[in-house]
Amino acid sequence: MSSLKENDAWKEATVAEDRTFRPTKTNRRKAPFYKVLQGMPIAVDAFRYGSIPGVKAYFLTHAHSDHYTNLSSSWDSGPIYCSEVTCNLIAQMLRVDKKWLHPLPLDTPVEIPDTGGVKVTLIEANHCPGSSLFFFEGRQTVNAGDSAFKSPFVGTGRVFRYLHCGDFRASPKHVEHPCVKGKRIDHVYLDTTYLDPKYTFPPQPQVIEACAELARRIVNGLPTGTETTMIDGWVSTKEKAASSSDRILVLVGTYSIGKERIAKAIAHALNSKIYCDARKAAILRCEQDKELDALLTSNAREAAVHLVPLGVITSDKLKPYYERYKDTFSRAVGFRPTGWTFTQPAGTDLSPPIPTIIARGQSKAYTHTDLRPTRNSSPLLQLYGVPYSEHSSFFELTCFALSFDWVRMIATVNVGSESSRGKMAKWVQRWEAERKKRGKVEVVGARREDYW
Repeated sequence: MSSLKENDAWKEATVAEDRTFRPTKTNRRKAPFYKVLQGMPIAVDAFRYGSIPGVKAYFLTHAHSDHYTNLSSSWDSGPIYCSEVTCNLIAQMLRVDKKWLHPLPLDTPVEIPDTGGVKVTLIEANHCPGSSLFFFEGRQTVNAGDSAFKSPFVGTGRVFRYLHCGDFRASPKHVEHPCVKGKRIDHVYLDTTYLDPKYTFPPQPQVIEACAELARRIVNGLPTGTETTMIDGWVSTKEKAASSSDRILVLVGTYSIGKERIAKAIAHALNSKIYCDARKAAILRCEQDKELDALLTSNAREAAVHLVPLGVITSDKLKPYYERYKDTFSRAVGFRPTGWTFTQPAGTDLSPPIPTIIARGQSKAYTHTDLRPTRNSSPLLQLYGVPYSEHSSFFELTCFALSFDWVRMIATVNVGSESSRGKMAKWVQRWEAERKKRGKVEVVGARREDYW
């Protein structure tokens, strides 16, 4: 697609995503071009558009509501393909009839019926449980969807490769996967949630380890690195260390699905069970996580670690939650994990050269001493904002883009305005220029196999 046609396609997509539009039975919302694979009868995360013309297979990357919008028990538009865990979750949460659900294995090419021979391989996305990247490979056989922009390759023998990232936390494992390594990918549908230099938060494993270590130190009365921090008139000192009679409640904020890794790490550090309400427990049981299943308990007072909605980890809502259990716990500590917690230090250059982005991203380690109580914390209730996301940071997106061979990047998040798309497009252009400058595609050196 030429740059002129691409601009027109985005204008068309902007009209399709008009928030004031109210679909009816006779006037459905049209699907923007990036929701339907070019030349293939396949849509991804496109349930809000109903029955899309020409689409024979509907894919779901993961069970977060912004990706399955309008999917419900009344769905009858066609087969849904996703991971087994995601199938379990949407059957549990949305009561989708199982006749529509087709679970697919990870890391195994599968030919999708009625698509002209297109094969798909699911790759673990490193997002929430059940989340997958989709690697599609096949010929273009049909101009499906609502877009007026048609592919000239439909009906030809050329084989296309598409990598749909849904939501993901990019890591070296993704670019080293056999489907990606050494392959030329025609289209990459990219999770651009944090495609902005101000969002270069720490590596996920380091943050998880930091939370677990901080919780262990607080519960065991060990130095935390914040012993001289003034917070709203109180000072955390060794005098406030946990005594033998203290029992501290640790709360971890989560979405309906996701962020469980922090809770599991803390539970192991404290040798504790994990409590959550019955509805949440039913969802967690769908995740097929034997480690988590073994940690769960329905007895709130047995567990020192509670999983709660992210909104509970605020100064006004944490207190009433704690009040219910103050007969068992002497105080509470809340962890609020979200990528929006992170802010770059003042004066940080937000448009540095690509080599600087990589060097800067790999220069610092994150430990428990980097976690600080929020200003509205108190000796009784401590809150910690945790710079943790299950989306790729800007630094990780940069490493990802430099580490494999692709032709076109298509943003799928923050695409509602021309200004936002333009800012992201400039970084994609810089990634392309850096790859050309390097001369050949090589994986950016990683600090560990699971993060750069």
